[in-house]
Amino acid sequence: MLRFLKSLSRTVHEERCQDPEPRPNNGDGDGDGPTSLTVWRKSLFVGCSGFTVINSDGDLVYRVDNYGGRRQQEVVLMDASGKPILTIFRSKQKLNLVDNWLVFEGDISSKKQKPIYRARKDMDFLRAKVKRLARFYRVPYDETLGYVIEGSYVNRSCKVLDESGNIVAEIRRKESVTKGVSLGLEVFDLIVNQGFDSSLAMSIVLLLDQMFL
Repeated sequence: MLRFLKSLSRTVHEERCQDPEPRPNNGDGDGDGPTSLTVWRKSLFVGCSGFTVINSDGDLVYRVDNYGGRRQQEVVLMDASGKPILTIFRSKQKLNLVDNWLVFEGDISSKKQKPIYRARKDMDFLRAKVKRLARFYRVPYDETLGYVIEGSYVNRSCKVLDESGNIVAEIRRKESVTKGVSLGLEVFDLIVNQGFDSSLAMSIVLLLDQMFL
């Protein structure tokens, strides 16, 4: 499956390069267009749940390996070599119906380590038509320095918007260039616009996966 995804990512990238309009780059930081990543909701290790993320050159970029099932108190986003980049921690609070998720740099090595982002599942039912899924804020808490996620993670159709309403990242269904091949919901695209950190965008994917399992 991984070999097929690598081939698929390279094929799509080659087709985009023939298009005169700006298209996603390969995720290495070069180029003027957004970054296109293929996300596979599966770990490469047997007995693990997690994620495997490759760029449009077919190179492994990020990985997540969970040995205790999908729903975890801690989820670690690693680079291709296994080095922790970000850690997502579920913070359960008493008398609070909504869990908070904290995002830390690297691995959580100290209880004194402070989070860099905080996320919360949106529970504003009065605005259900907006389809707002979650809020993602920088720490210290400030609504003017955060992001809003809208759409449907279940259907792999989400947009991440900044405080000005600009789209900084998107989750989209993966289109196969091979006839008769259905990728389903376990494989999808993560499009990261220029100026937004792709690892941060992937952490939002992990947050949504924990929120909407």
